[in-house]
Amino acid sequence: MDWDKLRIFHAVAEAGSFTHAGDTLNLSQSAVSRQISTLEESLGIILFHRHARGLLLTEQGELLQKTAKEIFGKLSMVEGQLLDSKQLPEGPLRITTTEFIGSTWLAPRLRQLGEQHPHIQLSLLLDDRILNLGMREADAAIRLYKPEQQDLVQRQITTINFHIYGSKSYLKKQGIPETAKDLQKHTLIGYPENSPAPFADLNWLFRLAGANPEIDNNLLMINSMYAIHQAVEYGAGLAALPDYLADESKNLEIVLPDYQPKEVDVYFVYPEERRQSQKIEIFRDFLLEHVAKTHF
Repeated sequence: MDWDKLRIFHAVAEAGSFTHAGDTLNLSQSAVSRQISTLEESLGIILFHRHARGLLLTEQGELLQKTAKEIFGKLSMVEGQLLDSKQLPEGPLRITTTEFIGSTWLAPRLRQLGEQHPHIQLSLLLDDRILNLGMREADAAIRLYKPEQQDLVQRQITTINFHIYGSKSYLKKQGIPETAKDLQKHTLIGYPENSPAPFADLNWLFRLAGANPEIDNNLLMINSMYAIHQAVEYGAGLAALPDYLADESKNLEIVLPDYQPKEVDVYFVYPEERRQSQKIEIFRDFLLEHVAKTHF
């Protein structure tokens, strides 16, 4: 099987269209389509169903894509190990974490890392979905749950506490709830039901209030913890927020302090094969230094 055609097939399968794959590969749409047709002819099978809305893998295409993904994932891992073997910590480092940790806590602290290690090219991938470290979708991750994979090195770095918060202006206008049942009289802010959840029991507040997202109209859904914080800050309603994030605002007050969701453990994880990576070690130490300075 032609290696270059396999590479193009993998890109098309990942992108779902010839055009998007061409953008990734710096090839024209027609060149990509031609390479796929040639691959299909050489194998004597159809790899994609062509539709007006895009491409769908056939059963045979799914089988080939599964194998191709494993091959390119392993090659990417080997590439990472080769880069790790360099004497100096330099080059790309991809860290994935949830949107709100990355945007509200990590990003404001990255200047120091860049000043101390200018030869490390950091990419911060903010996504509430779980990226596959074994397939080298990222080099390391900050995760808000204990990983179950045995081939990952993991270290718990902190624990995040939450309380229910409201802005002073909102509470002055709508009143302060004195019981959990009183929450039903307020606008409650949480995550859409079918959105990727950055941590477990995300809509604990809805459950506490006895709210039903399917029928209750006093609920505001936003799939971003940072945006939820902003909405609470500007008086849109009440939400369960991380204490470290709410502490940065003088406008927010804790509501029903005796009610708290379960605390969330934070882990720094990376593949066992990357244990000797100087770049990952540097980033881990950077995290630990700044975690120690934060009241979570």
